[in-house]
Amino acid sequence: MAGLTLSHLYKRYENSGKKKKTVNDFAVKDLNLECEQGEFVAFLGPSGCGKTTTLRMIAGLEDITDGDIYIGDRRVNDLHPKDRHIGLAFEDYAMYPPLTVYDNVAFNLRAKGVDKAEIDRRVREIAPLMQIDDLLDKMPVKLSGGQKQRVNIARAIIREPELLLMDEPLSHLDGKARQAMRTEIKRMIHKIKCTTVYVTHDQLEAMSLADKIAVINFGVLQQYGTPAEVYDDPVNEFVASFIGDPPMNILETTTVKIDNDFFFTFQDSDLKIAVPKRYYSVVSDGFRCKMGVPWTCWWAARTPRARPRRSPPSRTWATSGASASAWASLC
Repeated sequence: MAGLTLSHLYKRYENSGKKKKTVNDFAVKDLNLECEQGEFVAFLGPSGCGKTTTLRMIAGLEDITDGDIYIGDRRVNDLHPKDRHIGLAFEDYAMYPPLTVYDNVAFNLRAKGVDKAEIDRRVREIAPLMQIDDLLDKMPVKLSGGQKQRVNIARAIIREPELLLMDEPLSHLDGKARQAMRTEIKRMIHKIKCTTVYVTHDQLEAMSLADKIAVINFGVLQQYGTPAEVYDDPVNEFVASFIGDPPMNILETTTVKIDNDFFFTFQDSDLKIAVPKRYYSVVSDGFRCKMGVPWTCWWAARTPRARPRRSPPSRTWATSGASASAWASLC
């Protein structure tokens, strides 16, 4: 396995018409990210944000407009996908209908001319890991969606890749099957200890599977950190409102100074909430910001007897005149 480094990565698509060539905005813009060896990183964001485009550039399926990609110490910008030592599990199962599960899993190794005995050893080793050992003689048409996805992932990891790429592999499964496959993927990654990049728009998948989450919007990396960091300390309003289900309430607030202390105040309300002292260097009298209130805080305020043992704090950040973020605890 190897680490992954994306350095100032750009991707722009060009439309070639009959009259003139037009240039679109960047699909991926100045993306910088480092994934340590053995880490599980999730690319999370809404549809069309550039996460799959980024994964395809890492895989070598899309040309890079600018920037560099390193897998381990190797710069792979100009390498063919087959020479990048990656495994790729697609959103679609892409199985060969005339071949059995065994032959589907073994296909890549046969194409590379690997010895027959070695192929059999690897297939027999991977099959129990992905719980497909009882499916090896079956045809794809006989498999359920979850079983097909297990075969798809097995085919990616049998190559013993340095980097495993998964592009929304659970999107075609129903809720119960998705939950079961999340458990299987977590168990599998823990056992093979392979550096993994996982693309998803489902925050539950990202929060439950990943060691780190890269939140992307409009091709720009918004925040990169552990699930706890992304949830508890969002860097901007998009991250704060995107992470969490149901989404938090966003409130306009203004800080006022009373004596030597600062308070959050709200329009048409007498409510005042003390600003934590560690943020006194950020706020000032009349400082405007937005406060994000998670639903757990609201529920705790409405039902104090049923107050949860630990509620996530509310979040605030500057809307003008500053770029710092602040926090206020409402619970």
